[in-house]
Amino acid sequence: MFEKGVQSPAMGAGLVVGAILIAIFLLFHRIQSSQVQFNELNFARFERSVLSEELAETLPDSVFFDPESEREIVPQCIVRPRSVQELATTLTMLKRDYDTRIRTGGTPMVFAVRSGGHSPMPGSANTHDRIVIDLRLLNEVVPSDDGLSVTFGTGARWLDVYKALDERGLAVAGGRNSDVGVGGLTLGGKCSVSVPFVLKGDTKFRLMGLLDSFQIPSCDKVQLAVLMCTEMSPGGLSFFSPRVGFVCNNILSYEIVLANGIITTASESTNPGLWRALKGGSNNFGIVTSFVARTFPSTNVWSGFLYMRGSKADQMVRAFYQFTQDNPSTYDEQLFTTTTVKNDLGTLREVHAAYKRGVLALKLVTGMTWTLILQPLLPVMARKGQADSQGLAGRTEPLVIVLFTVVWERKTDDDLVHRTTRDIIDEIDEFADVQGTADPYRCLNDCASWQNPFDGYGAENKRFLQQMSKMYDANGLFQRACSGGFKLGIDGSH
Repeated sequence: MFEKGVQSPAMGAGLVVGAILIAIFLLFHRIQSSQVQFNELNFARFERSVLSEELAETLPDSVFFDPESEREIVPQCIVRPRSVQELATTLTMLKRDYDTRIRTGGTPMVFAVRSGGHSPMPGSANTHDRIVIDLRLLNEVVPSDDGLSVTFGTGARWLDVYKALDERGLAVAGGRNSDVGVGGLTLGGKCSVSVPFVLKGDTKFRLMGLLDSFQIPSCDKVQLAVLMCTEMSPGGLSFFSPRVGFVCNNILSYEIVLANGIITTASESTNPGLWRALKGGSNNFGIVTSFVARTFPSTNVWSGFLYMRGSKADQMVRAFYQFTQDNPSTYDEQLFTTTTVKNDLGTLREVHAAYKRGVLALKLVTGMTWTLILQPLLPVMARKGQADSQGLAGRTEPLVIVLFTVVWERKTDDDLVHRTTRDIIDEIDEFADVQGTADPYRCLNDCASWQNPFDGYGAENKRFLQQMSKMYDANGLFQRACSGGFKLGIDGSH
């Protein structure tokens, strides 16, 4: 379930069309102006470090000093390895430079790792005047001959994986947005969702009947866009999670380059601790170059959006609550922030009320769009597949992931938007604490920079991840020099 709050008043159909055309023109003009402005940003204005020069000399065909990223964040250079060995060479050089700087009391050279670049977290896929490792060329997708698994490079996007499997009548637990890169979603466990429900078999008709039971008339069922597609999961919790578990729970093995440049494998039989740590542990242990994921037969999937009038919000909240409760095994510039609550009707109503307060508080913010997304997190999802490090296996009742995505235009509004969304999350958490419906879990890929998802994994799981970090990255390269993601809260020197 999702709801979008926009400050603009309703318009007639003609005005809407005219406004859309004007908006497209202005957006196109703005993009062109931005591109001109950005292209004038020359990397030469940065003094190239000794490290970037050495990288360019060692990997002349894979290091670039041309602008190719966000306007406000321009890296010193981009390393785009063409092979796993080139990535290993890059990390070896980064590690040598890091060790020298730490030994002499210097500041580490920061680097960022980019898979698909989907995350809105600053520094996740880019870093200003530092080094970016772009994995887009490590994108091969190879289904196994026996149809039981698929190997895909970290630079691939889910669409690449789905296309290769669709030809064979197979599917994989993957993102529901096909343009998302496979790396961040898989290592983080889950990410944001753009499609509120997927229906298979008679589940579609049960949901429609449920809406009818809450007196939601057919005239309000606007734009029920039901799309028939084959193995196309349009980002986050997989559509197959009730059947097979989270995305990370279906990874059979990882190929990873460690901080010291060693290329190794993590699986149930080889480096099993690292294998478990990578299931939800983010970018704290090395750079994963490819995944081997379990596949399974699958045919057609029904998915789509159901848009409702704002006046039906309370009925929709009740319908969402009931659907989550009754279907434990069949529920087949931007800011993200999230929290998790138990599937309690009173708490869900407070979530929606808090969301409306937030929209009202930001009504004067230019270009503001605030979307509320409720995602069922069912106990069966955590029990499927292999063990991970997220600490959800012990849950026995349905949870709901509350996700806010906020988009606005002006950087001058950043502080207000961040402060307001944080206040709203705090209000929801305080209400849930009082009602006994709070849960500490926070979906890592949906967290804002001020949140700490690893605390929600539980103390034991967090200690385990810290131990794995010390074992595979003894000097803390990925804790202190790798930007983006969430760190484990340990001394980089270990």
